[in-house]
Amino acid sequence: MRNIIVSATIALVAAVSFAAPSQAGYYSYGHKPYCFIKKVKSYDYYGNVIIKKIKVCK
Repeated sequence: MRNIIVSATIALVAAVSFAAPSQAGYYSYGHKPYCFIKKVKSYDYYGNVIIKKIKVCK
């Protein structure tokens, strides 16, 4: 019985230790990325204007 409890505790600690760094990569220390929409003007093969909207996050 004691071996089951010890192994379950070790498995739980391992799962939590992997989950914490994965969460920190996205919003570490309360920092959220600043995103905006950028319009890029380009031309196709025939000279027609093409405007693309691109989402840029910093």
